[in-house]
Amino acid sequence: IALSVTPEYLVKLGLLDKAPPESKDIGLLLARALDKVAFLPFGILIDQWRWKVFSGEITPDQYNRAWWELRRKYQGIAPAGDRGDEFFDPGAKYHVPANVPYTRYFLAHILQFQFHRALAQAAGCMDALHRCSIYGNKEAGARLIKVLEMGASRPWQDALVAMTGKPEMDATAIRDYFAPLQKWLDEQNKGKPVGW
Repeated sequence: IALSVTPEYLVKLGLLDKAPPESKDIGLLLARALDKVAFLPFGILIDQWRWKVFSGEITPDQYNRAWWELRRKYQGIAPAGDRGDEFFDPGAKYHVPANVPYTRYFLAHILQFQFHRALAQAAGCMDALHRCSIYGNKEAGARLIKVLEMGASRPWQDALVAMTGKPEMDATAIRDYFAPLQKWLDEQNKGKPVGW
């Protein structure tokens, strides 16, 4: 639903007189990408670290070193100073010592965009995906209600099929949503080194 809060939606509510041109969307997309896309590497590395600990691949004397290796690999970040194996930096994330699985958040970020794309298609939106709002659309609303009515009575895969028409998760909706930002970033970074 939050992805349907677009400039056009704000116009319909009377909060904006008119929607700004799409050429002005980069700031909005960049802010949303810093929230949604930047989370994905962190969202997956927490449980990757945990699974390697549970399997014995990471031993107690390697906990901190392995944590920072995954942070470097997926996020391109390093600790501000020396963080030896006598430290337990993974424990700073509540979900680690509390043994709360984190993959659910990673998957929710992917599904959010996949659901938004499916609802935008149901609504017949022909705009760029980041400009699509399902506000007031009966067909998209009916599909959303159908999925929400399932609650926990059905497996999540049934809800995925009801929402998207497909039984597989599909992260390409994230690329579709942020396509204008990707194009802009490619132009800004042309000829510059990328990666870490």
